[in-house]
Amino acid sequence: MDQQSSENVIDVTDLWRRYGTAEHGFDAVRGVSFSVGRGELFALLGTNGAGKTSTIELLEGHARPSRGDIRLFGAYEPLRDRSRVRPRTGVMLQEGGFAADLTVVETVRMWAACTTDPRPVGEAIALTGLTSRGGTLVKNLSGGEKRRLNLALAVLGSPELLFLDEPTAGMDPEGRRETWDLIRELQSQDTTIVLTTHYLDEAERLADHLAIMHRGRITTSGTTADIVSTHPSSLFFGLPAGVTGADLPPLGATSMEEREGTVHLTTDDLQFTATQALMWARERGIALDGLHARSASLEEAFLHIAQSDTTEDVLT
Repeated sequence: MDQQSSENVIDVTDLWRRYGTAEHGFDAVRGVSFSVGRGELFALLGTNGAGKTSTIELLEGHARPSRGDIRLFGAYEPLRDRSRVRPRTGVMLQEGGFAADLTVVETVRMWAACTTDPRPVGEAIALTGLTSRGGTLVKNLSGGEKRRLNLALAVLGSPELLFLDEPTAGMDPEGRRETWDLIRELQSQDTTIVLTTHYLDEAERLADHLAIMHRGRITTSGTTADIVSTHPSSLFFGLPAGVTGADLPPLGATSMEEREGTVHLTTDDLQFTATQALMWARERGIALDGLHARSASLEEAFLHIAQSDTTEDVLT
């Protein structure tokens, strides 16, 4: 085992997952590779039908890859070595499948009976802010409270590797912040976390690094700053009557669009472009109405990938 692998909790190499027969099928995951170091939070994002869920299911050991290799904790395959991997992992699914007529405490107690070396039931409930709801029937919980119960079960075994699938869906802003705090606390305890979420701000706040999947492949990966830096920033402003975008001098912009008196510039150097625009306006003695500068964001990078086209056919 090489040094790099021993330092990673997850190593994925050229991973493929095919649905259907060898001759007539669909490749949902096509040559995906990535690694996650111990104690890191890795966010796997994806456009609709990107193969993100199929990838996570392989990592969790629900199926065998069609091709490629997965190693957890440096040595184990998720499906083949399930008995070794499962006690060290926790999984928070989108749907928990709870028994509606059990209370929160009864649900956690039942789950603890099936968990290797579980933490105390009261501790798991307190971690996720459900202490006051311990005697409440599951069917009477709100959607956000059910997500907290899912999380309580996922961390019951103090996992070294934790999979979080949409952990804050349905939560109010306070619940989201509290869950983020818990995730950070788990990470500070050297828990390695794989996060899937549709909330891009959540990925930006929590992830050490992330990857975005599209049509079965990882199209970009790195830190949020790495990914955002490859996309231009924007500058918006309105021009007074009698002045049009054609009157603007070169501002270092990569593109310009004018619509209903508002100019939208994209630029790789926001500070330079904004400074040049303001200096030009001052020299002309005009005001740039509604001036708004915006750095590139993860959302813009994600949308750019989602809207990209490819002619490669993945159905054979």
